Amino acid sequence: MAAAERRPAWQIIGWLCLAHVASMSVFSTYPALLPQLQAEWSMSNTGAGFVSGVFFAGYMAAVPVLTALTDRRDARRVYLASSVVAALGSAGFGWLAHGPASGAFFQLLAGVGLAGMYMPGLRALTDSTSGAAQTRAVSFYTASFMFGVSFSLVLASGIAAVAGWRWAFVWSALGPLAGAAIVVLLLPRRTPPAAQAGAHFLDFRPVLRNRPARRYILGYAVHCWELFGSRSWMVAFLTFAQSAVPAPLSPAGIQAVASLVSPFASIAGNEVALRSGRARVIAAGMALSGIVTCALGFLAGLPWTALCALVVLHLLLVMSDSSALTAGMVAASDPGLRGATMAVHSTLGFATGLVAPLVFGLALDLAGGNRTAFAWGIAFVTLGIGAVVAPALLGFLRRP
Repeated sequence: MAAAERRPAWQIIGWLCLAHVASMSVFSTYPALLPQLQAEWSMSNTGAGFVSGVFFAGYMAAVPVLTALTDRRDARRVYLASSVVAALGSAGFGWLAHGPASGAFFQLLAGVGLAGMYMPGLRALTDSTSGAAQTRAVSFYTASFMFGVSFSLVLASGIAAVAGWRWAFVWSALGPLAGAAIVVLLLPRRTPPAAQAGAHFLDFRPVLRNRPARRYILGYAVHCWELFGSRSWMVAFLTFAQSAVPAPLSPAGIQAVASLVSPFASIAGNEVALRSGRARVIAAGMALSGIVTCALGFLAGLPWTALCALVVLHLLLVMSDSSALTAGMVAASDPGLRGATMAVHSTLGFATGLVAPLVFGLALDLAGGNRTAFAWGIAFVTLGIGAVVAPALLGFLRRP
């Protein structure tokens, strides 16, 4: 453990980001295989969106407890227990799921597991760094989220093509266990500053009274609505688009490429925010991403090169404010309540991941189904309109 204590900040950041990417292997398995599962299980668009959203329901239910618990317990222990739950959820889906109901149950378990890895992992990272290194650590960690999304997409689609969708879920279960091994073995043990505090660890009222942190928390919720709604349905949307204009890349491959380049926008956004003002960068990123998202579905008939470029631009803009929002929340949080602040931040953000895919699927059904660009356009508007109006509503356009 003494060796872990002496590790330089860049090593700690690198190992945590690697663990995060590995743990994300369960994240995109279902969205990557959604078209196949929807056909095999005869699910409506609304039903398919529900199974996707249940993942975030599990996350939302567990993250307040598991993340706030890091104010009292070593975050590594929370991470380890949660990795086992995530692995059971993914492997159980592959072994035992035979329809939407059983699939939703195992998606729920996987979401609970991720709740104890994502933000507790960030807590372990911020506890092990300080100063400028801490701000950049948050940026790299949140950016590695999308590397994890790409890894999950490629892993799931590749294994499914060779061995079927069930084995894709089973092999994805190994990622969280690998991430936990890295965190437990290579990160230093920490005693949280609030471990001896008298306040109840689930008392979130002090967090909600923190106005600077609250603005970033609400902005993150808007960001997640757009990101997770889009991520849940992008493969299905590109499958529709390619039915008219075939492309050399598979829909999952296109989304994986877009997800792979988008973390650089997140890192760049945080660096620009450090120099030009966090609120200004967040406002610009939100507004531009919202406009592109609202237009995306209506442009399904574009030539495949133009459509691929638009999908990449969409994810770049959506991710441009991700690190800036989370780093702002960490900087504005009370160090003794950092776990509770992260819990509220992540709960509200991922709560939108529960609702957004369902609203998207409902809008798609109400607008005429998934066979017309107009219906896809209306569905994407439900994701983008919030980002268009949020900068003004949340005060990011005001002068500091």
